Amino acid sequence: MRVGVLRETRDRELRVALLPAGVRMLLASGHEVFVESGAGDGSGYSDDLYESVGAIVLKSAREVIDSAEVVTKVKEPTADEVDAMRPGQVLFDFLHLAADPDMARRILDRGIVAIGYESVQLEDGSLPLLVPMSEVAGRLAVQIGAHYLQADQGGSGVLLGGVPGVPRGRVAVIGAGTVGTAAVRMAMGLGAEVSVLDIDQRRLSHLYDIYHGGIGTLYSNMVNLEQSVREADIVVGAVLLPGGARAPQLVDRSAVESMRRGSVIIDVAVDQGGCVETIRPTSHSSPIYIEAGVTHYGVPNMPGAVPRTSTTALTSATFPYLHEICERGLDVALRANPTLARGVNCYRGEVTLSGVADVLGVAPTPTPWAR
Repeated sequence: MRVGVLRETRDRELRVALLPAGVRMLLASGHEVFVESGAGDGSGYSDDLYESVGAIVLKSAREVIDSAEVVTKVKEPTADEVDAMRPGQVLFDFLHLAADPDMARRILDRGIVAIGYESVQLEDGSLPLLVPMSEVAGRLAVQIGAHYLQADQGGSGVLLGGVPGVPRGRVAVIGAGTVGTAAVRMAMGLGAEVSVLDIDQRRLSHLYDIYHGGIGTLYSNMVNLEQSVREADIVVGAVLLPGGARAPQLVDRSAVESMRRGSVIIDVAVDQGGCVETIRPTSHSSPIYIEAGVTHYGVPNMPGAVPRTSTTALTSATFPYLHEICERGLDVALRANPTLARGVNCYRGEVTLSGVADVLGVAPTPTPWAR
């Protein structure tokens, strides 16, 4: 199998989809790897390092796409990348197509097999390729929020941990999944007063027990959400729906307007549309904007800020699935591995993921590779 690794083009996105160690393992199994020049630079892996393990380094994305059967990268593809691909070619990366129906239609029109990292799903519903980046994003959310609370950054001037005789800052985390749990851990480590909201009582009970009742655990309903958001110095949106669906909008504009001026919202769900009404995507170069007196941070590729850590964590999770595609061939791998098969969003012009099908207003086609 011929594998192509593209260089990321999003603003300050410095991760890479395949490490030199992964290249070496693929080549040892008889496959070929083509890497776009500069793809690993931001994570500390030079072209020379890729070439030293046997990869073929090419100058452009088009050359890599033309050479490969499987194309992999980290973040969502660009229109030019998709247009350069041919029917039946495999794209393996983060997709988030429910939040970008135009891209979904473009992929369908090209007849590409698009497998999303975020939708590869185990039998128990967990998302093994999303977990490492969710861990990073949850930790970063509180770290970034604390930074923007500083008065020199336009914030309210609150120190999360406080000092003796002074109230601590308040952090409200909406969602107790992987992102939310990581955010709670970081906020507690900084000494904040933390509340977490979810509709899953088991998750709330788990966090309550871990922190021996030292955090607030609230069932996520309209009343609790409004009160928690109003009182928070930092709100972390950490909501994800299964099936690739768009994130539910849980915090409306009136709730944002009730927050103290200089407070901060970090919506990690922005790449799935966001759970806060006033959030919109931003970039690492221009990460924030002020609305209703509240600082909004909506960078979809947050983990790209720490590429060395993020790349290592991500590729450790994605490589076994990429290797399986190469070893077995696409359709055999999809038939043999239901976890991987659940990650398919589009297959040769057909929508296979329910969340994407719902946004496009079409019926999903289950397992067309099994026909």
